[in-house]
Amino acid sequence: MIELIHLEKRYENAVPLKDVNAVINDGDVISVIGPSGTGKSTLIRCIDLLERPTGGKIILDGEEITAQDYDVTLARRKMGMVFQSFNLFGHLTVIENLMQPQLDILDKSRAEAYDVGRQLLQRVGLTGRELQYPEQLSGGQKQRVAIARTLAMDPEVILLDEPTSALDPTMVGEVQAVIRDLAQTGKTMMIVTHELNFAKAICNRVFYMDQGGIYEDGSPEQIFENPQKQETRRFIHKLRILELVIDSLDFDFVGVGTDIDRYCLHNDVPPRIRYRIRLAFEELATQILKGVLKETPLYLTIEYSQKSDETLVTFEYDGDRFDPADSENSLSYNLLKGSVNELSYDYDPEAEHPNIVSVIL
Repeated sequence: MIELIHLEKRYENAVPLKDVNAVINDGDVISVIGPSGTGKSTLIRCIDLLERPTGGKIILDGEEITAQDYDVTLARRKMGMVFQSFNLFGHLTVIENLMQPQLDILDKSRAEAYDVGRQLLQRVGLTGRELQYPEQLSGGQKQRVAIARTLAMDPEVILLDEPTSALDPTMVGEVQAVIRDLAQTGKTMMIVTHELNFAKAICNRVFYMDQGGIYEDGSPEQIFENPQKQETRRFIHKLRILELVIDSLDFDFVGVGTDIDRYCLHNDVPPRIRYRIRLAFEELATQILKGVLKETPLYLTIEYSQKSDETLVTFEYDGDRFDPADSENSLSYNLLKGSVNELSYDYDPEAEHPNIVSVIL
């Protein structure tokens, strides 16, 4: 079991890990996902002590491996890392790449190391490649050798840092197949990946990383089908967000319309949806909520999902409860309602802006 307690990693100009807390159970297969720059690779490099944390603790099987007097080689015998750039020794043959760490760290005989290496090459589908050099292999084959080299150390924990990101798309599948097989062995695994379908298929747990830590931790069903937090939802559904404030009756109508058009063009929003976004904005802001705008700004959010081709337009505002359905401008309300998939209103006195109008296109 691995425990992360207030783990922190600071660089001079960035803090990728601010306060990471988690318990990784034996046998967990965890996919680590999230936007670029959110500390995914830093997290697993800290766990393997390739990066020294600047704060917090890492407990491995009851021992604090981040303690100053801890012998790092003891942790390295329990954990193996697979890098995106393979990190094979170019001057050694394939079998020698698998044998060398067994000889140096595990003190095995050459005969034993050779036998283990051959068995593992067979396991990853590379029988007959023993005497070739890395330069003679494809990218997918190199990564499979790198996985076999990690397995040769018989680690309890396997950490994989974007194992398919450096590969040609035609080679991704062969490496993913090996990792899928590995995920069935009962070993503890953490896999940093941008391949969301792959992540969902192999793991029993997902870490979504954002804002300097593990923003949401849950099962694949929760994270991929029913995320509980806003940033997770936006990432999973590939939402593109536009946020605007309309602060007076004489707001820049043309300017807001230009911002919406620019947003739609930048995010490849289909013309039919762009038209309906403009219609929702015009009817709500300039007609239905005109009276509200005399007293308080309107906060407009547009969320377009490339994955579902669905758009959510939200208006939020302060003040007393006001449902657009109660507007005197019934013509605009009926026009809007007839042109959208769903129109709803909610009043939440605990929210930052209690009146919330949601339009789904």
